[in-house]
Amino acid sequence: MSGRNRTRKPVGNITRGTTNPNRMRRVDRWLTGPQAWRLRKAEDPLVVDLGYGATPATAVELFERLRMVRPDVRVCGIEIEPERVRVARELEEPGLSFQVGGFELPVPGRPVLVRAFNVLRQYEEADVEGIWRLVQGRLSPGGLFIDGTCDEIGRRVTWIALDSERPLSLSLSVRFGSFELPSETAERLPKALIHRNVPGERIHSLMAAMDRAWLESAPLASFGNRQRWHAMCTALLDGGWPVHDGPSRWRLGELTVGWDSVAPSV
Repeated sequence: MSGRNRTRKPVGNITRGTTNPNRMRRVDRWLTGPQAWRLRKAEDPLVVDLGYGATPATAVELFERLRMVRPDVRVCGIEIEPERVRVARELEEPGLSFQVGGFELPVPGRPVLVRAFNVLRQYEEADVEGIWRLVQGRLSPGGLFIDGTCDEIGRRVTWIALDSERPLSLSLSVRFGSFELPSETAERLPKALIHRNVPGERIHSLMAAMDRAWLESAPLASFGNRQRWHAMCTALLDGGWPVHDGPSRWRLGELTVGWDSVAPSV
């Protein structure tokens, strides 16, 4: 039975649907950069854009970007609101499709990538772990689930990456010139962390360490914000934070740290 003929009620709630073209470019750049190996190695290059919103622009962009890595990629945009899917299907083409559904992911096969942006933030924090488990259980071996949040035009973006077993990392990506202190990204943290940015929590410690290193790197501002961000990331790494990737990512205004360093306290 095809995914379109299934009648089981989708799991989830209708979102506000706010979206804008190019809003997800920062996370897509990460998926086609450090994480591109997952798509290249996948036996089935199936990708899901979960909850793409009122218009399918970001799903179309994801398809266009990922097929530069894997020409035979198949991207399925999933929305719980049938009218949004009806409109989106006018843009279908080989490799790009749209389907009514929710966190149960009503697609044949197991996706190697699932991107859900600005979706879980509309749920309660207590709901997040169960939703994570549901999606994780649908991933292919080596698959990745991205739970992220961003502002309206993608200047401040954060996301948690999870494999089929556990959360792996937290990433923050910012447009230089859009902030005074790095901790301003806290207002865009994913649901699992946004209410944890208080003293005593690890994510609060990271935000404080970022601000401190950013301010201490102020003398480098005359060389540009890329140099200053690079210095901040280096200081965090030297200070014992499990910083992933390296300078090629830092120059983009990106920082990724291991999940255990920011995970909520019990």
